[in-house]
Amino acid sequence: MATETTGAAEGAATASSCVDAGGSAIGMPQLCFDWWPNQIVWLVIALVAIFFILSRVALPRIASVLAERQGTITNDITAAEELKQKAADAEAAYNKALADARTEAQAIAQKTRDEIKGDLDDALAKADAEIAAKAAESEKAIADIRASAMANVEIVAKDTAEAIVAALGGKTDAKAIAAAVGNRIKG
Repeated sequence: MATETTGAAEGAATASSCVDAGGSAIGMPQLCFDWWPNQIVWLVIALVAIFFILSRVALPRIASVLAERQGTITNDITAAEELKQKAADAEAAYNKALADARTEAQAIAQKTRDEIKGDLDDALAKADAEIAAKAAESEKAIADIRASAMANVEIVAKDTAEAIVAALGGKTDAKAIAAAVGNRIKG
């Protein structure tokens, strides 16, 4: 029994290098070289378990999320390029429509100017015709007035000549006075 007690005491001494008499660890258990093989085994098991969990579950999910994200970014860039092209096409169509509208507006303005000029020319021709007609009427009226004035002048001249001859005490001969006034008027 003494040998058994000595063997147990030796085993306890060897096992107790990291454990005190009360069974609690002395210092940090991670630094106890007696426990390292056990810790290394569990570390390897934990690392293998983490590796399999990450490689089978987490990393495929992360890879799919990254692939989906890259696909979304690529699709967004493609859509942005398409929208940019559509915007450029819309701008070109707008500029063409604007140029066409300006050309059409200039054509309409020129057409309106031509119509106004035509109407103005017609109005001027009509006004010229009316002015010419009124001028002809005025000339005729002036000629009539001149003719009546000459007739009146002749009558007044005859009456005045008779009155002067009578006032001077001469004998008035109507035929002689008419002949004298007629010769004088003719020149």
